[in-house]
Amino acid sequence: MTTVLPAEYEISADSARIDPALVHKWLSEDAYWAHDRSREKQDRAIAGSLNFGVYERASGLQVGYARVVTDRADFAWLCDVYISREVRGKGLGTALVAAVRDHLAPYKLRRVLLATADAHEIYAKFGFAPLEAPERWMTLGSQ
Repeated sequence: MTTVLPAEYEISADSARIDPALVHKWLSEDAYWAHDRSREKQDRAIAGSLNFGVYERASGLQVGYARVVTDRADFAWLCDVYISREVRGKGLGTALVAAVRDHLAPYKLRRVLLATADAHEIYAKFGFAPLEAPERWMTLGSQ
């Protein structure tokens, strides 16, 4: 899937540009999957992940975020994909997922996973599909 990022925005994989306080605010206050995540835990998640930000070119203001947990050899987990409510509907989320996909492509990973309760059709556009053999997968911890 080809996506077009609006010209007034840019996507960066530079973790130094991430605003950890803003990311924590977004996720802990507005993301169903992270309402109970502490700032300390969010900071550890950022430190241990590949991080992607969406920024307004003119101001440098961060308006989106995604992170990837990966060994850069065989496996990755895409998570915490979030676009600020103020800029939703401009295709930024789609462009962000495309940028993450393109960034991971050179690693030739065997598997990239994600979990979503409500955005299956969006991720399907990028080739994500339900697990072929869910009976092979197990989890330790809460679901």
